[in-house]
Amino acid sequence: AELTDGNSEHLKREHSLMKPYQGAGSAAMPLWDFQGSTMVTSQYVRLTPDERSREGSIWNRVPCFLKDWELHVHFKIHGAGKKNLHGDGLALWYTQERLVPGPVFGSKDNFHGLAIFLDTYPNDEATERVFPYISAMVNNGSLTYDHSKDGRWTELAGCTADLRNQNHDTFLAIRYSRGRLTVMTDVEDKNEWKNCIDIAGVQLPTGYFFGASAGTGDLSDNHDIISMKLFQLMVEHPLEDETVDWTKIEPSVSLLKSPKDNVDDPTGNFRSGPLTGWKVFLLLLCALLGIIVCAVVGAVVFQKRQERNKRFY
Repeated sequence: AELTDGNSEHLKREHSLMKPYQGAGSAAMPLWDFQGSTMVTSQYVRLTPDERSREGSIWNRVPCFLKDWELHVHFKIHGAGKKNLHGDGLALWYTQERLVPGPVFGSKDNFHGLAIFLDTYPNDEATERVFPYISAMVNNGSLTYDHSKDGRWTELAGCTADLRNQNHDTFLAIRYSRGRLTVMTDVEDKNEWKNCIDIAGVQLPTGYFFGASAGTGDLSDNHDIISMKLFQLMVEHPLEDETVDWTKIEPSVSLLKSPKDNVDDPTGNFRSGPLTGWKVFLLLLCALLGIIVCAVVGAVVFQKRQERNKRFY
């Protein structure tokens, strides 16, 4: 399904952040709370300035009870740092917790819900990924985001996107509908959406909160949110969905393979990667050899036992 064109017919203003920001420059924004280094101006909400060791966030005060929604985020990540001398990145949230600072791009670890990370700095020097890198994570509170591996252990899917220090507008869209999570980008000044992430089998409850956060460490960037627009999607659901208490659903993903299968394992360890064709072949070959060895050993044992019985008689 294509993303919406951003028309206002199904815009949910109680979950949207748009200019002119009400109460700009003060703590009197009726629908949004912000904390940390966040600064609200007339043109943007700056989560962090281009300074080291800063973190900030902004969170919607109203829980979202829509089953199907689409979030359009107009953002800007920019700073004086050149190649690999900037960071750390920005995160977009749909979570049970709100306004809880922490180590994951300025927000809480072991969260409940969905996170989309716009990671601008490769902490893992051995990675072959090209940064900035966008990734998705769904958590039921049991998973920890590993910064040293850029979240590869818990990543569901991701893509590379050249979204930093652009002279044009940059956008990201997150769509959640009937268990399908889609993330698309518009960062190339082409006024068209480009596919980044598409995952089925995602279960997210209603009643969670939208938010955005960012953090800097030894390196830094300006992380700006210009707007967050939430649209209600008019989607038909099967009749059995009407009996489900959507607020009680546990965040989860029904994957054919574990998120850990996305990890690049330099050791080639069998258990840490998906069963590709050659691995299946080797497993079958090992199993076949094992059966043959067992059969040969069994035959030898049986033959010796027969010979021993003959001598006895």
